[in-house]
Formats: sequence, structure tokens, C-alpha cells
Amino acid sequence: MSTDTLLIELGTEELPPRALQALSEAFTANILDGLAQNRLEHGVHRSFASPRRLAVLVEGVALKAEDEQVEALGPPADKARQRDGSWSPAAAGFARKQGLEPEQLEVVETDKGPRLCARKLAPGAATAEALPGILSTAVRELPIPKRMRWGASRSEFVRPVHWLVVMLGDAVVDCELLDQQAGKVTRGHRFHAPDAISLNHAKDYEDVLKAARVVADMDARRAMIEDQVAAVASELGAQASIDADLLNEVTALVEWPVALAGSFEERFLSVPQEALVSSMQEHQKYFPVVDADGTLLPHFIFVSNIESQDPAQVVDGNERVIRPRLADADFFYKTDRQQSLASRVESLKSIVFQKQLGTLHDKTERLQALARALAASVGADPEEASRAALLSKADLLTQLVGEFSDLQGIAGRYYARQDGEADDVADAMQQQYWPAYAGDRLPEAPVATCLALADRLDTLVGIFGIGQAPTGSKDPFALRRAALGVLRILVEKELSIDLRDALGWAAANYPAGTLQEGCVEEVTRYMLERLRAWYEDAEIPVEVFKAVDARDISTPLDFDHRVRAVHAFNALPEAAALAAANKRVSNILSKQAPGDELPEVSKDLLTEPAEQALADALSTCQPGFDAHMAAGAYTEALAALAGLQAPVDRFFEDVMVMADDEAVRNNRLGLLGKLRDQFLQVADISQLAPAR
Repeated sequence: MSTDTLLIELGTEELPPRALQALSEAFTANILDGLAQNRLEHGVHRSFASPRRLAVLVEGVALKAEDEQVEALGPPADKARQRDGSWSPAAAGFARKQGLEPEQLEVVETDKGPRLCARKLAPGAATAEALPGILSTAVRELPIPKRMRWGASRSEFVRPVHWLVVMLGDAVVDCELLDQQAGKVTRGHRFHAPDAISLNHAKDYEDVLKAARVVADMDARRAMIEDQVAAVASELGAQASIDADLLNEVTALVEWPVALAGSFEERFLSVPQEALVSSMQEHQKYFPVVDADGTLLPHFIFVSNIESQDPAQVVDGNERVIRPRLADADFFYKTDRQQSLASRVESLKSIVFQKQLGTLHDKTERLQALARALAASVGADPEEASRAALLSKADLLTQLVGEFSDLQGIAGRYYARQDGEADDVADAMQQQYWPAYAGDRLPEAPVATCLALADRLDTLVGIFGIGQAPTGSKDPFALRRAALGVLRILVEKELSIDLRDALGWAAANYPAGTLQEGCVEEVTRYMLERLRAWYEDAEIPVEVFKAVDARDISTPLDFDHRVRAVHAFNALPEAAALAAANKRVSNILSKQAPGDELPEVSKDLLTEPAEQALADALSTCQPGFDAHMAAGAYTEALAALAGLQAPVDRFFEDVMVMADDEAVRNNRLGLLGKLRDQFLQVADISQLAPAR
């Protein structure tokens, strides 16, 4: 089978840097899907992406797909002939549609009886002929939320397209896309190599571009930038703070990276470090420089897209750009310090939190009450918790946060310390927003923990209470993240707080009639349901979650302890038999003894050795089980019950539960009820039994 190297390059104006990686991955995946759909075999592939291009290179692409034997079923065989023996119109029409004579049709057996069948060899698609359709589909299905048009063209793409390369080996594939005729001409660096470059062969692509000052491989370019930035920092006797997202963005902004260092006045270091870092990273795409202790130094590293003959001029230009930014941060910081956080609280009355739930001042008052209510359970000083809640949103009114929105909470911590607030109160200003994302750190001190919980619980019950629960596609108040944040705090910090109680406290702080009835229960169920995915990520079967969830446990820490215990129990050799037995018991009791009508077990009515043995086993394990339950040692409690497998199995083998004698029957039902209730104190392990 003949093969060759396939190259596809789409040349554009500068692509959106934050979308470049996703566009490149999708473009490659779409091209490979197109080859697969046309049964075109190939070897390894590589993706290329830079500010002005998306490209895919695939080695060993078959020049033609293998021919394929195809079958098509026609009408039933008993309708193939007419009475005179000639072919029926149905058979003749089917043969004509398949490009065959009726005599070439075969009869095959199917699940619907004998059918006419057309077997023929379908020629494989020629790669050059299939590529125009593959490429058109690949571009059409790219994840581009908003496309644009340019000039007089009716074509649409994320940015104007200026050239198209489609080559198989050394040959150009004849196709047109986005008003561009495919060719073998690419472009190098916009300034270092502005002239058109003709490719001799697809496999030369990467080397040709590198000679034209374009590192087309995004991964290679990212590694170059990281190495260069680290080397420049080392020359300064320092370290570069390399944020992964910023590194990716810078990688998408340049084609020929050259890292250089600049400096700024040391006086700016009196401004909160986070403000300077935000200014450098978010606005200028610079990498901050720190010492071995992580303290910011008056230097920065930037990545230029050209290799200048006079790099000092490039450095000077960047220093001129960053200086006004830092001066602004310095001005905002000094201006903000002229007013305390506490003096800003009254102005929160002018900022709406949510039109049905009031202003941020209203929210602050609710947080004060809720933080006080939570303080004892968290181990926080109620006065400090209330004070932290009062000041929690005041920094939103500062100029520093107005300019650098990512400093919300961080600015509050600085200003609270300068105002002489207690350390725990000041730290809570920042830590109230922890965790901000999956895997983020948790609030550390009790006061911060108290405020973090209060803020999320108030939002959850409030938004649910006005009927705006998140949907599959909409969650404008980030309630999913808030719910997971509460769960993580309660479980990982081992806080035994009942969600129903805490949400009830939160709901009580709203004016009468604000929230819908039942919202506390709705939020409780919503939050506990978030645990399902949490445990699935931990590779704990969903049946284990269901077993605990059936017990209506609303204290996340207790819920987690039970899940871990049931998961351990589920690994025991006795678990499957006991789960099945519990399911059988539940079925029997639900049909024969609903409610709480089960009688106490009478030893005098235990006539069969097997039921006597089960009763004795239950009595024997009871003291140890009760002790484990009192200590919250659910794993040990279930392990104690695992010893019941043998007497339970024997009971069901030897004893007829539904005996004719009503007293004996009810006594046996009572014994089974005692068995079920013992397990139910931990979880409903009947949920572990496979569904039939």
C-alpha cells in the first residue's frame, strides 16, 4: 500500500491566544476523525500551532483506502419472483439500485427470514479526493463561539485566513477552503522572514519554519520559553515565578521567543505584592521575579517575539509600559489607606447582591448572625467571627480591587491589618474565598473557616430560596462550587456540623416571606448529591454512596465516615452474601410487616436450631457493636456484623420464615427486623446487592 506524508496548514491573522491550544487540539482531532471515517490508514501525527497558523502533519497516510466488501439487504426472498418465474418489480428495483443484475443477487438467512442480498466490492476513497471534504468538515466543527467575516468574503472563521497549504508528499492537493486555494506556500516570522516560502515536501515543514524563525510546535515553544525565563532569572540571582496559565498564554503569543529582563523602582515594593504581580501577569504578560523566600524583587521577565539587534531598546520600552501600571497600583493603595474598612461598610447599602435578596450590606448583616451561630461548632471566637463578617465585603469598594478584581479579599487582608484588626479577622478577609477551585487550599484559622462557611451557606439557601437553582448549563452564582467548598471544609477539617441545621440558621436570617418553603431541604439534598461525584472520583462505587444516602444522614463528616466504612466492608468476603441477605430481608419485611409493627423476639418461639443460632449470634455481637457505634467506629462496627454471615445463610437455608403458625411467623419476622436494624444503624447495605 502506497503512503506519503500529509501536511495541512491554515494561515491566519493572529489567533486568540487563550483559545489556541484548544483550537489546535480540535483541528487535529477533526482531521484524524475524517481520515478514519474514510478508512484511510496512517502513522504518527503531530500538531502545530502558533499565533498565525494551525497545522497538522500526519506520516504514512495511505494514498487510497482499501476496497471494501459491502452487503445490502433487499426484499424478502419469497417476493423475488412473480408467478411466471420472472423477477418481481421489488427484486428488479433493488438490483438496479445496487448497480447489479437480478441474477447477481444472493439469498441469505436473517432474523426476519430469507432476504435478497447484494454483495459487491466498494472501491476505497482516494486520499486526494477525500481531503477537501475532510478539511471542510474539520474547520466547520471547530469550537469557535463567534466567527467573523473579512473583506467582501462570505466565509467565516475565528480570524481572517490568508493562505492554505495541503500537501501529500511533494504534491499539492487540489482543494479550496475559506476562499483560499491550496498550495505549497507558507509564511515564516512576520518580521524576520516576511517573504513567502515554498515547501518542497510536506516532511520539511517544521525545519523550513524554524529556519524562518518560527517554532511551530507549541510544546517545544513552551519548553523554550520556560527554559529561557528560568535562565534569565538565574542571571539575576533570583527565581522566576512561572504561572502555568500565563506560560500557556505567552506561548500562544509568540513564534520566536526571546526572554529578556526589565526592572522597576524599588519604591513600588511597598505596594502589596499581589497587586504588582497582578499588574505584571494580567496586564503585561510578564513573569515576576522573586528571591529564595518568594519575596518579590524589582525585576520582571518578558518574552519578545523578535530577536532585536538592540535588546536594550526593547527592555527600555517594556519598562516604560509597566511603570505607569505600577504607579497606578501605588496611588490606589495609598488612597485606599486613608479610609478604614469599617468606614466603608455603610456604603455597601448601594451595591445590590441580588435584587430579591437585597444589598451587600444586607448580606453582611446575615453573615454576622450566621457566623455567630456557627462559631461554637467551628471553635471560633463569636465576636471575631462577627467582626470578620461585618468587614468581609468592604474591600469591594476600594480602588485597588476596582482596578485589580483578583485582589478581592487579598486587599481586605492588607487593609484590615493596617486598621489594627485582629490577625484572625484580617486573615479571614482573604481566606473566606478559599477554596476557590477544585483542589485549592482550605481556610486555616477557625474565624476564616466560620466566614467561609457562612458566606457560601447564605448564598446557597438564598438563591435556591428564590427559585434560581442551577441548571445543567447555567450556574451564575457558582452554587456547585459553593456546595463543594462547604463539603470539603466540613469533611477535611473534620467539623461535625449538620447541613440541615446550618442551612436552617442561614434561612432564618432572611426576612419572612423572602424564601420559598422547603428550600432548606432542597439545598440539603442538592449538596449531599454532590458527594456522589466526589466519591466516584475516589473510585468508591455508587452503591456505597446509595447505601449511606438511604439513611438520610445530613452531617457530611458523619456521611463520609460511613461511606469509608461501607467501602471497607464491601471489600470483605462476607459482604456480598450479607448484602443479598439484607436485600431479601428488606423485601420480606416490606411486604409482610410494614411500619413498626414487628414484635419483640421471644426465645420460647425459636424452635429451629438455625433461628436459635442467629438469635444467639445477634446477642453475642451486640455489646461490641454498640461500643463501636458509640465511638463512631463504623468500620469496626460493620466488621463485627460480618461475623453474622454463617448464621444468616444457615437461617435462610433451614428456616421457613412464613410459617403457618402466626406467632412463630411474627417471631421470625421480628428476628429478621432485628438483623436489619443492626445494619441500618450504619447504612442500608442491601443497596450493595446487585439489581436483578
